[in-house]
Amino acid sequence: MSQAPRWTTPEDIRAQLLRVWDSGRILSSALSEAPVFPLSLRVRGPERAELSARFTEAREWVRAWEAESQTRRGSSLQVEWTEVRHRQLGETRLPHRVVVSSRESALALLRKTGEAQRYDDLVSTTLSRAPELREWMTRHPHVLLDRAEEWAQVLDVLDWFRAHPRSGRYLRQVNVPGMDSKFIEHRKGLFSALLDRVLPSAREGAEAPDFESRFGLRAKPARVRFRFLDPALYLHGLSDLTVNVGELAALNPRAEQVFITENEVPGLVFPDVPRGLVIFGLGYSVELLGALPWLSRARMYYWGDIDTHGFAILDALRAVHPHVRSMLMDHDVFQAHQANWSQEDSQHLGALTRLVAPEASLFEDLQHQRFGARLRLEQEHLGYRWVENALAHLSF
Repeated sequence: MSQAPRWTTPEDIRAQLLRVWDSGRILSSALSEAPVFPLSLRVRGPERAELSARFTEAREWVRAWEAESQTRRGSSLQVEWTEVRHRQLGETRLPHRVVVSSRESALALLRKTGEAQRYDDLVSTTLSRAPELREWMTRHPHVLLDRAEEWAQVLDVLDWFRAHPRSGRYLRQVNVPGMDSKFIEHRKGLFSALLDRVLPSAREGAEAPDFESRFGLRAKPARVRFRFLDPALYLHGLSDLTVNVGELAALNPRAEQVFITENEVPGLVFPDVPRGLVIFGLGYSVELLGALPWLSRARMYYWGDIDTHGFAILDALRAVHPHVRSMLMDHDVFQAHQANWSQEDSQHLGALTRLVAPEASLFEDLQHQRFGARLRLEQEHLGYRWVENALAHLSF
């Protein structure tokens, strides 16, 4: 049985128009400098050979379009025809496109007039308070419409930043009447895009790494947790501390051996080491350690999960402290713990340029899944004697 012809029906025109709506062009057409209307929608009809092969179907298809054209007579949505001669149909017309002449007609056909009115009202209000957002509203009309219920508060926040361009406050100290303290925090992406346009000072912080620095707020200080592994280094009897990076940089402890573990528990159970210190639980945030100049004078060792991300973290750490060495991240350790292998949810797929040859070999074996699919050995699953043996072979 032959398939039904894929000729455009009147119902298909609404689907085409709906795709234009989804693109945002209909909503933003009142703001756009590029004219959207009249909008031409293509009608795909039978080829000449199909007019003969599917004569009955073609005739019914033409009649359906004639009825549609009659229904639309006098409206701003018009069916345009082309004349053809055919030995069975004779001289006849075939629809070849539908022209929607206005935004109002498109909205009526889609039953979106109410949504468009809400968008227009939001545009009018916004242009009166933040005319710099005209281009953003043209590009992101559906975002504006989706935020309709909270948009008045969004504009209030923009007004607050205008009045306090370099406030130095923490994000949750931004005081806008009626605003939840987490309102901005949960919408950082939106406010980044808007403040870039309405806040001239944002251009001065264009290279800032975070939202707070870019828009004149005070960022939460990065904190590092560490343990002294030698009682002689304890601070007033304290061995396990969490401090701001800046404070740790100024502390300049007398540690000569510094170990970095990817996760928290290995740092908590790390054995005592003369003049030793362990920093733990940073994961990919190891780049923070670049702010600790005294690390360059210490012997540094990194112990992470044996998986693609563990090696990526090691690579990132070497970007700020090139002399760091890895420990317990080799083929022997991995193979000896086969019973403890698990799987990564996702792998690091990029190349790593700071690994030494044995590390690079194991990383590539894991990345290319030569032992199995996305295999890993989490450092918590390592036999404790392996840690003790590794430390015994280091000279302190």
